[in-house]
Amino acid sequence: MPVPGADGHSLLDIAARLGGDVLGAAETRVVQVATLASAGPAEIAFLSNPKYKGQLATTRAGAVIVGPAFAQATGRPRIVAANPYAYYARVAALLNPRPAQPTGVEAGANCLSAVPPSASIAAGVRLGRRVVLGDGVEIHAGCAIGDGVEIGAGSILYPNVTVYAGCVIGRNAVVHSGAVIGADGFGFAPDQGRWVKIPQIGRVVIGDDVEIGANTSIDRGALDDTVIGDGVKLDNQIQIGHNCVIGDHAVIAGCVGIAGSTRIGAGCRLGGAAMILGHLEIAPGTEISPGSMVMKSITRPGKYTALFPLEEHDRWLHNAAQVKHLSRLETRVAELEKKLKQLNIES
Repeated sequence: MPVPGADGHSLLDIAARLGGDVLGAAETRVVQVATLASAGPAEIAFLSNPKYKGQLATTRAGAVIVGPAFAQATGRPRIVAANPYAYYARVAALLNPRPAQPTGVEAGANCLSAVPPSASIAAGVRLGRRVVLGDGVEIHAGCAIGDGVEIGAGSILYPNVTVYAGCVIGRNAVVHSGAVIGADGFGFAPDQGRWVKIPQIGRVVIGDDVEIGANTSIDRGALDDTVIGDGVKLDNQIQIGHNCVIGDHAVIAGCVGIAGSTRIGAGCRLGGAAMILGHLEIAPGTEISPGSMVMKSITRPGKYTALFPLEEHDRWLHNAAQVKHLSRLETRVAELEKKLKQLNIES
């Protein structure tokens, strides 16, 4: 839906800012992004999946973003970009800038550390002692920031984020509501039928340009730090256990659970609800399908799936029962192969 009263940008202006080649009427102005199916004359749409190519002929969009392969597939004003989907994301950010937050400390905030003049601290924030904030940090209502925390320039913490003492957040991070950074890891030592709590004395160290989804929890290390690399993107409701290391630019979808001391390589992609057991190593560039249970380390990059396909319940029970007998079948096959080999030798 176009933004009421917005002047928008011409295609020429967009290309000057973001790159790309303009074909057709470069003076065409757009005020919002939309899909090919829903766009109107004041909006710019995009084609990234070839299966929607047919919609180029029927779209009402004022302009479109296409890849080089589809540069001549429409006569509409268009921007040709190598990666139309990423280009659309940048255009969407250009047309929908974040509202500016008032700088300074609102009444009702409890700040026990110095706040840079360019920072924005909302009412209800509790800022502990020895906290170091970079320029332009935004901390929204109800956040609790523990003693000794460091938050880099340009980072945004949305309402009700909790950052425990000593944790570090890099530059330009985005942490969504309800996230908990630095709670104790699940560490207990058994002793005569009881559990003795192990003090969690590590930190959580988060790199630059990281985004953390709502209600995601990242546990502090037991001894060493839990580390989230630069450019990592975490969805909502993810659990990352103590001493984990998440490599640069990994992306992890919602409801993933990663047990303690596991190392996820750079550029990995973990589908929603995947479960990763503890003390494992996942090779850089690995892709894990949604819902998969990873029970051993992965040393070679690739796409991995550990999923039992959905079936009608009775059929699923039948298949599961057969799986239980596979080990016995393997033994019988090995015995038969051995007997066949002996027969061949004797003959």
